[in-house]
Amino acid sequence: MIEPFVHIALPVMDEYSNLPRLLASLSLQTVKDFRLYVCVNQPESWWNDTGKIRICEDNQSTLSFLEAIKDDRIAIIDRSSPGLGWEGKNHGIGWARKVLMDHIASRAKPSDIILSLDADTAFAPAYVESVRINLMLNPGIVALSVQYYHPLTGEKKIDRAILRYEIYMRAYAINLWRINNPYSYTALGSAIALPVWAYKAIGGMTPKLSGEDFYFLQKLVKFGPVLHWNSQTVFPAGRLSERVFFGTGPALIRGINGDWGSYPVYPASLFGKVSETCKAFPALYEKDIATAFDKFFLDKTGILPWTGLRKNARSREQFVRACHEKLDGLRILQFLKENMKEIVSDNETATLDLLDLIKREQGFSLKSPIGNLFSFEISPVEMLDDIRNTLMQSEMSYRLQHWTRLTGLNSILN
Repeated sequence: MIEPFVHIALPVMDEYSNLPRLLASLSLQTVKDFRLYVCVNQPESWWNDTGKIRICEDNQSTLSFLEAIKDDRIAIIDRSSPGLGWEGKNHGIGWARKVLMDHIASRAKPSDIILSLDADTAFAPAYVESVRINLMLNPGIVALSVQYYHPLTGEKKIDRAILRYEIYMRAYAINLWRINNPYSYTALGSAIALPVWAYKAIGGMTPKLSGEDFYFLQKLVKFGPVLHWNSQTVFPAGRLSERVFFGTGPALIRGINGDWGSYPVYPASLFGKVSETCKAFPALYEKDIATAFDKFFLDKTGILPWTGLRKNARSREQFVRACHEKLDGLRILQFLKENMKEIVSDNETATLDLLDLIKREQGFSLKSPIGNLFSFEISPVEMLDDIRNTLMQSEMSYRLQHWTRLTGLNSILN
C-alpha cells in the first residue's frame, strides 16, 4: 500500500507569537515527509487603517520569520504584504483556507491528504501519522473530523468561558449523535483532514468570512462518509479573538461579557422533534404528512419541500437521502434557534437533563455530584471541567462507535 503524502494547510493572521510553538510541534512529528503551506493574509485596506496596522506589522514579522527558516518543506503564500492583501469582499479565514487547499489540490496526487491546522493548535508527535494511517486504511472515506479538547489557561474567568463554550458544543453534538443524525459533527478548521480527490470532487471549499469549516464539513457529509474518530486529539487554544465573526474567539469575548444568547444548551426535547421528522421521511415518500418542521419551512420558503423532492426521486431511498440533504446541519440549527424561543428551559436545566440521559443510556457520570445549585456563572470551574469531561466521554463513545461501524475495524489505531 502506497502511503499518501500529507500537505498541511495553515492560514495565518496575527500569529507571530504562536508560530514558533507550532513549528516546534511539527518538527517533533513522527512523519517527516510532509509539506507545510502557510497563507499569511489580511485585507489590503488594513494598511491604511490605524486600528489594523499592528496586525499588518505582525504579519510582516511572520513572513520574515518564515523566510529565515531553511526548510524546503515550507511554502509561503503571501496575501499580506502591500499590494498583495485581499481586495473587496473576498477576504477572511475562509478565503485563506480555500487558497491554501486549492493550491495544494492543483499540485498533489489524488490520494494525498490535505490536513487543515490553525496556528494556535497543539498536538502530539504522532498526530500527522495518525491522520495519514486513518485515511490510508479507509480509502473510501471523504474526510476526517478529528476530536478536540481545549486546554485550560489557569485564569478562572477565561477558563469558565472556555468550558461554557465547550459544553455548548459537546451538548449540541451529543444530542445529534443520540438521534443518529448525519450532521452530528463539530466543525473546527484546525481538526479537518481529507484526501485530495474528495476535495476536488466537491468542487473545493466555499469561502466564508467565518464558519467556513461548518459549511465545508456539511458539503462533505452530503457527498460521502466522514469519520469522526482518530487515535490522536487536537488541542485548540481557547483565546479571546475578534479575527472572525463567530467561533471560539468571539464566543469567549461575548461570554465573558455575559452574553451567551447565541450559544444555548438546547433541550434534548427539541432534538426529539428533529428525530421524529427524520423518521417520517420514508412515509413522506408516499404523501405529505404533518411534521415538526412544517411551520419552519413554510416560514422560510413559503412551501413544504417534500412534494418537490418526491417528484424528483426515483426511489424511496433516494427520496430519504434528498430529505436529509434538505434538512441539513444549517436548517437544524436554524430550527433549534427559532423553537428555543418557545421552550421554558434554562442552560443549567438542559445540561443536567442531558447528563442524566448520558448516565442512563451510556453509564458515564460525573466524578462529583452537582446537587441542585449548579450555575454556569458561580459554580466552581472544577465542576464545569467535570461536566466537560463527562460530555467528552459520551461524545467520544459515539464517535468511536460510528468509526467502527463505517470502517468495519476495531480501534486498532489506539
